[in-house]
Amino acid sequence: MLRSGSMLGKYRIDGRLADGGFARVYRAFDTIEGTRVALKVAPEGVIADDKKRGFQAEARLSAKLEHPNILPLKDASLIDGRFVIVTPLGEGTLDDRLGKRLSPTRALDYTKQILAALAHAHERRVMHCDVKPDNIILFEEGMRLRLADFGIARFVLHTIKGSGSGTLGYIAPEQAMGKPSLRSDVFSIAVIVWRMFSGQLPEWPYAWPPKGHDKLRRILQPDFVAWLRRSLDPEPRKRFESAVAMQRAFLRFEKHALRSSAKSKEQGKTKQRVDWRHVRFKAFEKSFGPLLGTHHDCPKCTGPISMSMIACPWCRQDLDVFPHPDDVKFPLACPRCMRGVKLDWNYCAWCYGYGFEAEERSYSDRRYLPLKVAKCNNAACDRKSLMPFMRYCPWCRRKVDKKWRLEGHEREVCNQCGHGVAREFWSCCPWCRANLRG
Repeated sequence: MLRSGSMLGKYRIDGRLADGGFARVYRAFDTIEGTRVALKVAPEGVIADDKKRGFQAEARLSAKLEHPNILPLKDASLIDGRFVIVTPLGEGTLDDRLGKRLSPTRALDYTKQILAALAHAHERRVMHCDVKPDNIILFEEGMRLRLADFGIARFVLHTIKGSGSGTLGYIAPEQAMGKPSLRSDVFSIAVIVWRMFSGQLPEWPYAWPPKGHDKLRRILQPDFVAWLRRSLDPEPRKRFESAVAMQRAFLRFEKHALRSSAKSKEQGKTKQRVDWRHVRFKAFEKSFGPLLGTHHDCPKCTGPISMSMIACPWCRQDLDVFPHPDDVKFPLACPRCMRGVKLDWNYCAWCYGYGFEAEERSYSDRRYLPLKVAKCNNAACDRKSLMPFMRYCPWCRRKVDKKWRLEGHEREVCNQCGHGVAREFWSCCPWCRANLRG
């Protein structure tokens, strides 16, 4: 076991997350990239045996399955004699989330995301074999799910001789007998969906109806209940043949999946929540809007954002490519990040982009700050004034060393990048994506 604080290559171990079948998962910090990651680490001494092949197979499967709801692979390599798989670090698992109340609307959204992940894998003839809440990781404040751990997945194109791998409570009956198929993943999805809506876990022999059926009938429309009944059938031939067919059937009734009573109750709570957030957004814009130029709305949470941000400070939505290039008050947009650029710039001041044909004449702009407030630190650069939160000089491409601050709140800074933040309002740093709440 690796100790907290020890180093494994460039990764500093922060603690243990879980134990797998033939590996241990750690929470770690990438000291080069400055990001937090999850490490799946094989024990020392297993590099030459079958476990190495298992790790290689998992890494190759993860690399093949590119989807927003499948946990991406950052790296897979030998580090200090151990085989290590590196993935982004989530905020927790679906199993953790199910310990709290889950609204019908959120459960429906989670169902859609889980189906999308498995359908993508099944389209490529890959089954998961261990679909369970522990293997579904939460990101973006619980808004996005990503399916992880294809460690015991197999290509269905080849003959499969199952080993009974899976997790008790979510494993299909035939998989427990060593005969897994894509229909086994269908069963596991249905068990998770049943638990999300009813709070109960179906039990062997899976006679209909399982526990929690009365609650489901009050929340879900008959089509949804019938869809679950087919997916939970103990006889695999009576289920959907794959998550692709399961998803196709789900999409036919998704818009009217919840009963009107459940919808109205949820909509009332949503309206109250949105109104509260709107008040919060207004209070922020009154204090910081003119300074930051938050003239745009996040496409995900509608929170006020500015062109200089690389992440939404309200919901952590990635803004590497700016979502509102047509609304930016600049004559041109950078083809790389879609942020505004001026006609006399040689480079993009926000993403280090290049390739602009700058005009020889210079253009003044009220958004440039006085020299005493912000200037390029390159002595050879003849154009000094910068705009707030620029990351690079648009004329000489020198990286801006200045730590930008929010006027009137100079002491509030991000612990990771040192730039000014509004901790009273934001959940993450919009300049480096660091969490401001933890």
